[in-house]
Amino acid sequence: MEKEDYYKIGLKCGLEIHQQLDTKKLFCDCQSFLRKDESDFTIERNLHAVRGESGEIDIAAEYQSRLNKKFIYQGYNSTCLIELDEEPPHQINQEALKIAVQIALLLNAKIIPITQIMRKTVIDGSNTSGFQRTVMIAYDGFIETSEGKVRIDTICLEEDSARKVSEEENKVIYKLDRLGIPLIEIATAPDIKTSEQAKETALKLGEILRSCKVKRGIGTIRQDVNVSIEKSNRVEIKGFQEPKIMIKTIDNEIKRQQEILKTKQNEKEVRNCLPDGTTEFLRPMPGEARMYPETDLPLLKISREFINQAKKDLPKLKSEIENELKQKGLSHELITLLFKQNKLEEFKELAKLSKNINLVGKMILMFPKEIAKKENISLEKVNEILSQDIFEFVLYSLNKRKISESEIKSVLEKIVIGEEPKKAILFEKKDSHEVEEIIMKIIREKPGLSEKAYMGIVMKELKGKVDGKSTMEIIKKYIR
Repeated sequence: MEKEDYYKIGLKCGLEIHQQLDTKKLFCDCQSFLRKDESDFTIERNLHAVRGESGEIDIAAEYQSRLNKKFIYQGYNSTCLIELDEEPPHQINQEALKIAVQIALLLNAKIIPITQIMRKTVIDGSNTSGFQRTVMIAYDGFIETSEGKVRIDTICLEEDSARKVSEEENKVIYKLDRLGIPLIEIATAPDIKTSEQAKETALKLGEILRSCKVKRGIGTIRQDVNVSIEKSNRVEIKGFQEPKIMIKTIDNEIKRQQEILKTKQNEKEVRNCLPDGTTEFLRPMPGEARMYPETDLPLLKISREFINQAKKDLPKLKSEIENELKQKGLSHELITLLFKQNKLEEFKELAKLSKNINLVGKMILMFPKEIAKKENISLEKVNEILSQDIFEFVLYSLNKRKISESEIKSVLEKIVIGEEPKKAILFEKKDSHEVEEIIMKIIREKPGLSEKAYMGIVMKELKGKVDGKSTMEIIKKYIR
């Protein structure tokens, strides 16, 4: 669809991004990791809708209540009474709050100094209490896109929901491991005018979020898209895991709304995104009636000192870090792998121990994969053995000239197959006269090669038992 077509139909589009933060849970001290083992106990609940602050029952909550479903929750020894809704919430997690403030600053938003934690009625069973705690942290921000500015309406900090295991006609089973993990919720204004701009906005927001301390992987970020065209009501589409399907889904939703307008049966609703880019009905669109104040917690105060500290520790964006690494001489391939494997912090620490940052990059990003293939060991196992302490030990050994750069990979291989690190750095060195004879023989047998080609052949034949620098000096002496 051309840009002009979007303008003609009066497309209005906005995004809601929900991203898990990498901290303990929001209102208790429990760890925020997902369990794969069998649960230790189960509890059963029936939830019902309550009136919000306006005195009315929310239409979406009323719809869920009429379904009359039974909810079963699987708990663990790591599940606390707050997650069971048997104990009042603790004070809000300060680390999560700081990350939320940093994200707000990166989005050019205004921080709210005194704000009210609210309860949002949610009775689809995803919360044991029948509500989700949420608090607005900031408002009125923006990001720039190639098609213009997209305003950020609100930035909220809230609890993630329980994890659905299975669903039958009248029964739903949830795990409580995810319940309470801190989520940052970013809601844009309906400033997005094309489906391409929606994708670009999602990617830009994703870059900002990933620069902060957030969780990574499938399920840690969820994206909703709000879509309407002229004379049509807003529809919220849930279930996006990747921005790449946004264009197709938005375009399909436009066609669906155009068809509905012909029937004059236009409704506000929430729909689920399907893998093929179509959608299905989930529930009516919720309204403001589902919100009411959290009475178990005081007003949240965000001091100027707290904001200044968050600003002082403000992380850099991926694009800024990439430029810095490029200027320092790190290759494009290693920069790409660094972000893909999420090893930036490990790299930064190890790079302090060596002037050769490309060597450090290869050591942590490429050598483990090559060793895993050679020794027929899983990459996961190799990465488990080659901890940061091991890499530090190897670099210290290099700095003390106990090993050469060309021997690093061999040292790591030895450690992976079970040799003690102190023994792995010991090599039977060839004396210089013997090395010179071997090099002369190789040059006679294979004349006309480059210095690097001879170097590769020599190092392969001698299996790291020589110093790279002195070997190259000998090669140069005989091919000049």
